Amino acid sequence: MTAARPRLEKVTPDTVLAACRLEVAPEQRVFVAPVAQSLAEAYVHPDIAWPRLICDGERVVGFVMAFFDVPFTFDADVPDAPPRSGLWRLAVAAGEQGRGYGRFAVGAVNEEIRRRGGTVSTVTWKPGEGGPEEFYLRLGYRKRGITEDDECLGDLDLTG
Repeated sequence: MTAARPRLEKVTPDTVLAACRLEVAPEQRVFVAPVAQSLAEAYVHPDIAWPRLICDGERVVGFVMAFFDVPFTFDADVPDAPPRSGLWRLAVAAGEQGRGYGRFAVGAVNEEIRRRGGTVSTVTWKPGEGGPEEFYLRLGYRKRGITEDDECLGDLDLTG
């Protein structure tokens, strides 16, 4: 018997309720928006948002949303700065953490960025104890500074 491999799936009418019921650990709620909010933002930004469920077998174990080709005010002083693509949201269900689903989802987003011709992945996160900073740094993101929303901004070179 082989174990199921995680995969990303589109959110559908059949899975939207499971997506909205997904919850991170209580202490992580300050660091990530509810999935319902993310889906609402994807609905009003369909040209840049890429929402996906993280599934393992029949189980919904997480949610990830990427963004593509967005100008960042962080780059306002950089002449001809290209728009950014990267990770907008990541939420792994409280009971499913520590099993590699977050790492898988970030890798899948980065593959989609590459498929679309991108060479850099960007992520922002709220700083604070228990937050996702160490996770992103372990994945190779380099902290570049603070955004106008007081979030940390990190980049990962996808050419290597």
